[in-house]
Amino acid sequence: MFCPNQVPKGLCTRMGIRREISTSNSLISKIKFKLYVLKKQSKRLCLKAAISYERQVEERRSRNIHPTINCRGVLEKQKLYNKYKSIGNNFICRASTGEVATSDSSENVTSNKIGVLLLNLGGPETLDDVQPFLYNLFADPDIIRLPTSLQWLQKPLAYLISMNRAPKSAAAYASIGGGSPLKKITDEQAEALRLALQSRGIEAQVYVGMRYWYPFTEEAITRIKEDGISQLVVLPLYPQFSISTSGSSLRLLEQLFREDQYLINMPHTVIPSWYQRPGYVSAMADLIEKERDQVFEDPSKAVIFFSAHGVPVSYVEDAGDPYKAEMEQCVDLIMQELGRRGVNNTHTLAYQSRVGPVEWLKPYTDSTIKELGASGVKDLLAVPISFVSEHIETLEEIDMEYRELAEESGITNWGRVPALNCNPVFIQDLAEAVEDAVPYAGVMATQTNDTLVPGGSVVDLLSVYDRERLPPPDNLWDVGHSVTEDSDLFTTTSTFLIFAALLLVGLELATGNNILSQFGLF
Repeated sequence: MFCPNQVPKGLCTRMGIRREISTSNSLISKIKFKLYVLKKQSKRLCLKAAISYERQVEERRSRNIHPTINCRGVLEKQKLYNKYKSIGNNFICRASTGEVATSDSSENVTSNKIGVLLLNLGGPETLDDVQPFLYNLFADPDIIRLPTSLQWLQKPLAYLISMNRAPKSAAAYASIGGGSPLKKITDEQAEALRLALQSRGIEAQVYVGMRYWYPFTEEAITRIKEDGISQLVVLPLYPQFSISTSGSSLRLLEQLFREDQYLINMPHTVIPSWYQRPGYVSAMADLIEKERDQVFEDPSKAVIFFSAHGVPVSYVEDAGDPYKAEMEQCVDLIMQELGRRGVNNTHTLAYQSRVGPVEWLKPYTDSTIKELGASGVKDLLAVPISFVSEHIETLEEIDMEYRELAEESGITNWGRVPALNCNPVFIQDLAEAVEDAVPYAGVMATQTNDTLVPGGSVVDLLSVYDRERLPPPDNLWDVGHSVTEDSDLFTTTSTFLIFAALLLVGLELATGNNILSQFGLF
């Protein structure tokens, strides 16, 4: 068996076959090779190689040249990987069945318009945006879960809570410059990702869809349709999957998909979590090591303090949310990478931003800081582990509130690792994740041993992690909150719900107006 010239020599060697000496146009050799690969290699590799080869064929047709790659050790390993091309001519590997089918121009993947949809929470850009942003937040049933009998109160309650919380939240945003930088940073990440994909030979449009503020996910979907995108990769910018973050955004997408024939027919795939990717782990280790060495006089004494956003315990124990397990694995992977570099500091993981009367994941960040101070820790390096962009929870909650608490607890030396933002290693890893995912758009994805969440379509994911699996509140005191960018939400209790209902009735009697109709009720 011979290996065509387009295939890197190292791959041929690993497969135990000789590299073809004749020209790369040897069709018989290519056919034999692609069948051999289909038997010996994973479907994922087959798909990736097929699409790469289709891209090469298109380039050859447009430029009227004969593309070849020198695989004889001239290129370094990374360049070989990035330039890996091709194994067959006019065929597609079906991930779900393993079959090889000839393709015509309508099936040619390279003729598709590829889109990448980045999902994030969103945040108010000005102080005037704070109250409507909070309203959108609390109007989401994944943020405030009401018993079925009280779900009609969702929007009125969201309005009342947002009005109550707006002044304090606005003060927090004012302390970090008058608004959230999340949109600006996410836009920069989108452009950096587009350029990184372009450097890999993938022309793709990258869109930003925010859950609770502009640009809303609905706006991104409108642009996707206007641009004629025919293949979509959905990438939530949350490293670890949770039904309350990625799940909420995907639930909205599911609704949009079901209502639109264009979206129903558009092949898509979701990258639900990516905390285990080597590039992400390496980028986090880089930032931790750099900050540790720069901030502390004796870096080896610093305690590395991972602070993650919390979720209610019921999400994990009753609904099967993998968030806690993925977070713990993520921290272990980063510490293993640091250990390989000779960084062996003590570390701990805690959860911040808990709200409401229900139990949240422990240990809590504020309690852990106090305990570390009481135990004599003087050097603390805070690492925001569930965030990839600077926003209110890093800039205000960690940098201000937790730093002040650390100083009050006797911790004299404080450091904080910056968020990844547009870190080049991180962006390149996202690009690789997208490149790996593109072939699975519209076909059954496989679950690897590296992640706890199966990839696939929006519907597939929500069928596994559905809100209906969460235990319904037994009484009003069990109403809980999900994660949110706002760090200090109003505690929803039965007293407040009763107050809200009485207030609505009072407003209607006093004004003679149907207040509920303003929220689409009655």
